[in-house]
Amino acid sequence: MFGIGEFAALGRVSVRMLRHYDAIGLLKPAGVDPASGYRYYRADQLRRLNRVIALKDLGLTLDKIGGILDEKIGVEQLHGMLRLRRAELAERMAADAARLARVEARLRMIEEEGRMDTEDVVLKRVPPARVAELSAICASYAAQDISPVSGPLYREVWRRAEQAHVCPAGAPVAYYEDTGEAPAVRVHTAFEVAPGTAAGGDLDLRDLPGIESAATIVHRGSMDEADRSMQILARWIDDNGYRPVGYAREVCLEFDENDPANWVHEFQIEVRRA
Repeated sequence: MFGIGEFAALGRVSVRMLRHYDAIGLLKPAGVDPASGYRYYRADQLRRLNRVIALKDLGLTLDKIGGILDEKIGVEQLHGMLRLRRAELAERMAADAARLARVEARLRMIEEEGRMDTEDVVLKRVPPARVAELSAICASYAAQDISPVSGPLYREVWRRAEQAHVCPAGAPVAYYEDTGEAPAVRVHTAFEVAPGTAAGGDLDLRDLPGIESAATIVHRGSMDEADRSMQILARWIDDNGYRPVGYAREVCLEFDENDPANWVHEFQIEVRRA
């Protein structure tokens, strides 16, 4: 058998933790010297210690851990719980990374305030187009709510188009509408098709109205940086005596599946004289 210090080193925990587990009955030593009070542990008790640590990392309380271990949880069941926790942690890390990217983009935008050049904004007419599309509700117009919906929606609209033998005749476009239940919005992911294309499969075909007067800007890079381009548009609209109408359309001009930094979009927002 091992002394408490040896067992703690083998299990990669502290002696203080083992004493606490003993006090609450979670992991009792195999034996205690009646004269000295020294605790001793068997090698096979590492199995229980491993389970205690694993379940603790799952976020369970020590009371719940004791109950689970007393029910003789199996290795496969424990593996399943750990795999679920791993997936949850990976999802949280991805969400934190996305949040950090948004914060960094916002900081860069703040640093560039007053130096944003509006010369790249073009006022033009956007012609009407027939599009094949799918739509869905997003919790809000914020990027973190749009991207998880629009990405899968784009893939699905392309899949259905292939099944229906509907061929694209122009660039993909996303546009937005209010749902009447703020802050939720409806996102439409679409691509232009030839005029007169008939409906087929599970696709929605509609005639997307033109915009007589649209303030436009070409945005290069990830959509996480889109706020910078939108702020340039906002400054141009205000400086030139216009008011925006609705949400901006996003026309995808170039798409790199492996690197969002290579994306190119044109933002188009309808404007009217103030």
